[in-house]
Amino acid sequence: MATIWGRATSSNVQLAMWGAAEVGLDIERIDAGGAFGGTETEDFKAMNPNGLVPVLKDGDLVLFESAAILRYLGAQYGSDAFWPPKPKQRAPLDAWAEWTKTTLCPVLIYQVFWTLVRTPKVDRDMEALSEQVTQLGELMSRITPEFANKPFLGSDHLSFADIMFGHTLYRYYTLPIERPDLPDLAAYYDRLKARPAYQEHIMVDYSSLQMG
Repeated sequence: MATIWGRATSSNVQLAMWGAAEVGLDIERIDAGGAFGGTETEDFKAMNPNGLVPVLKDGDLVLFESAAILRYLGAQYGSDAFWPPKPKQRAPLDAWAEWTKTTLCPVLIYQVFWTLVRTPKVDRDMEALSEQVTQLGELMSRITPEFANKPFLGSDHLSFADIMFGHTLYRYYTLPIERPDLPDLAAYYDRLKARPAYQEHIMVDYSSLQMG
């Protein structure tokens, strides 16, 4: 059985766990990071010198960084629909996966989510937050056309790119922010919410992270 170290409320751990579930990999998750600690130990840093979660152990392979873990799971265990074998088929999906990690997540997770959940009310910069929420809506508007004629990200089938992007939507739709009216994105989110693996690994209550 493969193992992932990381707490259930970590969005990066959720990404890895959802990906593992969708490719059918039997996996054990061990609580680590956050309130659970354990990431500064010598044994953990032997797996990931950065002291961060998630970490995957699959046989003799030890791997860190959630995006790298997801790509490994897709390449090793995914179907051709989940991980297209031809580079020209996979590359457009990978572009959106990279966009999510490098463009969307810095705004959604590290600015909006961090401000509303991980920052005490007295320390929140609400003017900056308003600008960030507007920027977030603009970013979501960019990707929404991908769902106009396909049920998943540019495809009829769930792929690794849907894991990378789709895991962000639970937080996006549950944060107390204004969102642009994007029916195709909302319908896509509804399709993800119907998946048992999404319900188990992504729709996780994050109120324990709230700083007040």
